Amino acid sequence: MTKEERYKNVLSYFETNVGLAETELKYNNPFELLVAVILSAQCTDKRVNLTTPKLFKDYPTPVAMASTNSDVIFSYIRSISYPNNKAKHLVGMANMLVNDFNSQVPGNVDELIKLPGVGRKTANVIASVVFNKPTMAVDTHVFRVSNRIGLTTNAKNPLQCEMQLIKFIPEHEVTRAHHWLILHGRYVCLARTPKCNECGIKAYCKYFEKLNAKQIKIKSVKPNVKLISNGKKNKTKNSVKKAGKKSS
Repeated sequence: MTKEERYKNVLSYFETNVGLAETELKYNNPFELLVAVILSAQCTDKRVNLTTPKLFKDYPTPVAMASTNSDVIFSYIRSISYPNNKAKHLVGMANMLVNDFNSQVPGNVDELIKLPGVGRKTANVIASVVFNKPTMAVDTHVFRVSNRIGLTTNAKNPLQCEMQLIKFIPEHEVTRAHHWLILHGRYVCLARTPKCNECGIKAYCKYFEKLNAKQIKIKSVKPNVKLISNGKKNKTKNSVKKAGKKSS
């Protein structure tokens, strides 16, 4: 199977069986999504969604969040991973939006990554989800799943993974493909125990192909069989040799 065929089959499966796929983070505007994505780094969307309602209620705009300090924001997000750093990032991000971007979330990736707490993955998410740009955000799920399936080859970091994916995925499908891969990694292709038996794309997956080949090889190995002579003790190599010497 060529790489082009693998991509075509995988994307066709997702298109038919998943269709519409969106972020599971809850938000009402670009600013809220930006905050939520920053908080979601190394944290579950579920936990973020439990944390953000009160934060959004009290600090609904960049101006409001820029007017407070990281200690206050920390009290809202203490249950999130790395709350100290993220609290500082949120306040710094809000201040930069107010001072440099007229309180508007920019749609350009190069401008987004200037914001505190915003790396390339977060910038790609905002550009894709909010501004519908064909950017591929690579998180741990996308990186793992792409490698396992065989969509990427020897990608050593998220940027290499991103470049390979956007090379083969049609531009109009990049946004949905990002969510397809995330959801597949979150619910099927788990990090430690992938659910291969439930997976709809295992026929196109390199990981499953290798796993299946390994199982077939194990089954093909014949077990050692010991000869037993009518209730008598098994003859060892030494006893056979001794018997041979006596007969001679």
